[in-house]
Amino acid sequence: MKNFITDIIDKGLESGRYDGKVCTRFPPEPNGYLHIGHAKSICLNFSLAAQYKGLCSLRFDDTNPSKEELEYVKSIEADVKWLGFDWGGRLFYASDYFGKLYEFAVKLIEKEKAYVCDLNPEQIREYRGTLTTPGRESPYRDRSREENLDLFKRMKKGEFEDGARVLRAKIDMAHKNIVMRDPTIYRIKREHHHRTGNKWCIYPMYDFAHCLSDSIERITYSICTLEFENNRPLYNWILDALEVYHPQQIEFARLNLSYTILSKRKLIELVKEKHVSGWDDPRMPTISGLKRRGYTAGSIRNFAAGIGVSKVNSSIDIVVLENSLREELNRNAHRVMVVLKPLKVTITNYPKGKEEVLDAINNPEDKSAGTRKVPFSRTLYIEQDDFKEDPPKKFFRLTPGREVRLRYAYFIKCEEVIKDPEGSVVELKCSYDPATHGGDAPDGRKVKATLHWVSAPHALKAEARLYDHLFLKPDPDDAEKGKDYKSNLNPASLKVIYPVYAEPSLKGAKPGNSYQFERQGYFCVDKDSSHTRLVFNRTVPLRDSWAKISKKP
Repeated sequence: MKNFITDIIDKGLESGRYDGKVCTRFPPEPNGYLHIGHAKSICLNFSLAAQYKGLCSLRFDDTNPSKEELEYVKSIEADVKWLGFDWGGRLFYASDYFGKLYEFAVKLIEKEKAYVCDLNPEQIREYRGTLTTPGRESPYRDRSREENLDLFKRMKKGEFEDGARVLRAKIDMAHKNIVMRDPTIYRIKREHHHRTGNKWCIYPMYDFAHCLSDSIERITYSICTLEFENNRPLYNWILDALEVYHPQQIEFARLNLSYTILSKRKLIELVKEKHVSGWDDPRMPTISGLKRRGYTAGSIRNFAAGIGVSKVNSSIDIVVLENSLREELNRNAHRVMVVLKPLKVTITNYPKGKEEVLDAINNPEDKSAGTRKVPFSRTLYIEQDDFKEDPPKKFFRLTPGREVRLRYAYFIKCEEVIKDPEGSVVELKCSYDPATHGGDAPDGRKVKATLHWVSAPHALKAEARLYDHLFLKPDPDDAEKGKDYKSNLNPASLKVIYPVYAEPSLKGAKPGNSYQFERQGYFCVDKDSSHTRLVFNRTVPLRDSWAKISKKP
């Protein structure tokens, strides 16, 4: 894997920088579940470490206890492991370093490079200035070293109310980069921390803790997304001011995916406002949601490797992700027959009471997958969309008087159409040709369509959940004036069908098992399944979907 990041690392190795070592890290904040954008970063950091025979850590940047939960920590660990990566005992937390970070802050005060400020957040923003106007210095900027040390110690002891004071780096209020205009590096926050409890009432800001955590862990290359490029001067300033080990920060373009929201704040809104069933809703771009929908770890890793890394923000069509999964499932998933919208077929010249067992191929792409047995009987189900009483042009499936092939079975011909009082077709009376056993005619006659089917007496009743994009527009943030991204939620993103009829080989299918429903798409067994009711999620449709002339189910 060659890219601009490996070029930087190669040059560093050639010069002997960091003693020829490569140590990366994946540093999530435990304030939500990981999504497909995080998966790109996970794959990048762990793969770079493996490529250079280095190390990669998993570190939780847990500096904001009001938004962090143990649930998120556990989910992140599980997602990284599921993707196939191992941090090899290098599991760290920024909260491991709270004592050291406090000492670093004290050292900055001693070096007169930090001060305690009494301005409130609104005033700090006002004093900061704009992109075109310089900021103004805080009236507390020139406090003495002794006063700052005393106030900071008292902040730590809990003598002041939340928000009453902050510790700010003393840099340059006229700096062209607003980030460098005396940023806050510590604040008072009386919140219970998921690891340290109530030990601390002051917490370091992310920018302060992150670079120093990298330094403490001897990270060589701190790889992050482009939104942190503007913060790199602060990353460097803190490390230089404290004269500590200095990793190199490298930024790459974050993942943007069509029809998808990857803002953690917005994903939290979708969950809390119950627009989705939870973090692992199969419509969510979270790793747990993708896993539940039927995505494999391998397909996500291949997707991340295929799109590569760059310095330019762009949007990837979600079809690229879907195709990565199709390629894997096409090779590995067993084929089965499931009827989503059943139409009863009675084969009138098939002997009553007779049943037979036919051989069906599990996967034509993998001969080692072998075959399975499927029962055949006088009464079957086919798809409603596979019959038209008055067919349009180029419709080659079943119509009155036309012959078609049943997959692995026989040729059948529609002889009679049965309708209910409202005129809807409820049953087809068909004949079959016993000489076409196995699906071919000995006299060489051909048919233009092959249909999947399920034997009615042997069919398993199941539930199918058909998922579509969660949003209507490729860019969900493209909303009408006065509206937000939620106005683009797709009301038809989930369609539940019950009952669907599945061949009996699916009895006992386990949650997470993936299949190709012949002519329908790829499906996996959902965690809601039980021994009494199978539930299938449609992962992705087939690439070359049948029936462009008819509506998809």
